[in-house]
Amino acid sequence: MLRKIINGIVFHEDGSFAPDTVYMRGEKIVTETDYHSSSEEECVTDAAGNYVIPGLTDIHFHGCMGSDCCDGTVEALRIMARYELRQGVTSITPATMTMPEEVLTQICRAAKEFRDAAEIDAADFCGLYMEGPFINAEKKGAQNGKYITPARTAMLDRLQALSGGMFRTVAIAPETEGAMNFIRENSGRINISIAHTAADYDTAKEAIACGASQLTHTYNAMPPFTHRAPGPIGAAADDAHCMAELICDGIHIHPAVVRITFKIFGDDRIILISDSMRAAGLMDGHYDLGGQNVSVKGNMAVLSDGTIAGSVTNLMDCVRTAVRDMGIPLASAVKCAAANPAKAVGIYGEYGSLTPGKYANIVILDKDLNIQNLFHRATPVE
Repeated sequence: MLRKIINGIVFHEDGSFAPDTVYMRGEKIVTETDYHSSSEEECVTDAAGNYVIPGLTDIHFHGCMGSDCCDGTVEALRIMARYELRQGVTSITPATMTMPEEVLTQICRAAKEFRDAAEIDAADFCGLYMEGPFINAEKKGAQNGKYITPARTAMLDRLQALSGGMFRTVAIAPETEGAMNFIRENSGRINISIAHTAADYDTAKEAIACGASQLTHTYNAMPPFTHRAPGPIGAAADDAHCMAELICDGIHIHPAVVRITFKIFGDDRIILISDSMRAAGLMDGHYDLGGQNVSVKGNMAVLSDGTIAGSVTNLMDCVRTAVRDMGIPLASAVKCAAANPAKAVGIYGEYGSLTPGKYANIVILDKDLNIQNLFHRATPVE
């Protein structure tokens, strides 16, 4: 079937909005010429002057709707992917936690099975994000310190084999045992992100030179940026190829710091993430994160010692918060929640923009940024 969206203010690949028409054929976005070359039945959606954006990509979140990636089951991944789709997050790479290898093994098997099942009514499952166990206990945050282990390529190889190559990002503290060698050995085949680290500027700079290309939840679980000790944030800012994750839930980072970070890095190098845990989409209460108890009240999720334990929001809500409450232009927020994360994990050829040839994962937002229409591979989502 042919579909087109007319009268929309369309997000373009250069990061701008302009009036345009989006054409779809099969599961993909196509050119106007290709669209009109077919005699298939046509369906037209009138965007009525609303925003037309690519579906978002959350490359770093742990769970939602009571389920978590670390549950290690196909059903948990299915629940998560179905929820994310309906929030306009149409492609995902859920994150593991610092867990023993046997638990990570179970997650890998479930991930491969879920990917191979090719769920239709769910966000596209594009990979996994390994957050731990290669981290520094001093900056473990909400990770479980009992399972921290030195970075070893052999361990990554075992997990990649079990998952069918699903890991797209590995988070690592570069100052820990074996970390720098790990970065050198693996930077060409996987996205490496500096995380849960006590590294100073020079150590982080060396890690980036060795191939690390990202900061995990910037500002959180790392030394602060100061005028005499710029730390990993300063090292990342100094490198034009290093990207920075930001959690714009209104809890993790002050709005002024979000604005400053956009000025330092620019919207080409920021990745918006939700870092959500299993309570996202549910009511206040007590939940689990990586085997630890978490108390949730409003937008705040904390361990028993008060440590912030991920977010309880979704990426589309983070976009809304960034725009409404933090003064980030909508075009920049969309770029950082759709295009940049897809680039970071190597799926930009199929996701992240409304370019012909990519999957027709499309969201229509009204002027208040509420979802009016949603298409997953050109099929309307109810």
